[in-house]
Amino acid sequence: MKVAHARERHAPAGAPFRLVAALDQAGRQWLDLEIARRRAVNADERRAHNEVVFRMPVTTLDDHLERGLRVAALGALLDAYKPRDEDDAVLDGADLSFGSPILRPASVRDFYAFEKHVGTIWSRRGQEIPEAWFRLPIFYFSNVSEVRGPDEPVWAPRGSSELDYEMEIAALIDTPASNLDAARAEEAIGGFMIMNDWSARDLQRDETTVRLGPAKGKDFATTFGPWLVTPDDLADRRSGKAYNLACTAEVNGTTLSRGNLDTIQHSFGAMIERASADVRMVPGDVIGSGTVGGGCLLEIKDESGFGRYLQPGDRVTLKMERLGELSAPVTQRP
Repeated sequence: MKVAHARERHAPAGAPFRLVAALDQAGRQWLDLEIARRRAVNADERRAHNEVVFRMPVTTLDDHLERGLRVAALGALLDAYKPRDEDDAVLDGADLSFGSPILRPASVRDFYAFEKHVGTIWSRRGQEIPEAWFRLPIFYFSNVSEVRGPDEPVWAPRGSSELDYEMEIAALIDTPASNLDAARAEEAIGGFMIMNDWSARDLQRDETTVRLGPAKGKDFATTFGPWLVTPDDLADRRSGKAYNLACTAEVNGTTLSRGNLDTIQHSFGAMIERASADVRMVPGDVIGSGTVGGGCLLEIKDESGFGRYLQPGDRVTLKMERLGELSAPVTQRP
């Protein structure tokens, strides 16, 4: 199942997002889940008595999670849907703009889980990867107040001239959890989405020399989207410690980065085990994978011939099999 926040491209300014689910693999048609819910209850009032997902209006995924419901519960609305002629519950994907699949994350923990990326970073310092990295999934907390959705602009923060993209996948936690074991921890995942962990490399470089951070090198923007894909939709691609999902990063239509999620060193189960140790994880927490090997300009700008960091006027597009395309323009800092 694919779920997303969407609204018509020409909707009035400030129009709320609707929670929708894809009716086809390519995302050409989407079902408005609130219209589907009302229609199903009108057809059979027992649904509201028997299943809580039919009892209350469907607004956003954030509100759905706050009610204590998991992402998979929305599948009941899809199952109950009966098509009609000239169906007002069905929206054309070409007419929609999408928001972040989670609008108000409870937290964002971003890990550092791909050996190729980590190895390149440490080799630039003339050092080997620390032994601890192989034993422990390492993460930092990002800033939940600067979440972006597809096509929302991003700019370099004050004092930076080295804006970079980072191609990642993120998992959304949709149930309370604590002290999970890696073998079962992925059961806490409600879905996966593409993540762009934008970085200001010059600020990051200064901060990390004192063995703290990244802070201002990372906290200015994180982009998620275009939709959330539930784990059952990826089960046939299970490979290694994750999934066989090829991914690319383009700048202005030119492919600069290529990678695959199945090259990950630490599984999402291992990451969630580490994240949940001695703390309570809550619905709406986000787990970032870290940058796929080769998935940023810091690694490949010279060898690719691109030769620079991002500038206003550039457009970055991350593509990942089954998870869609996540694009954003780079603009001048307001």
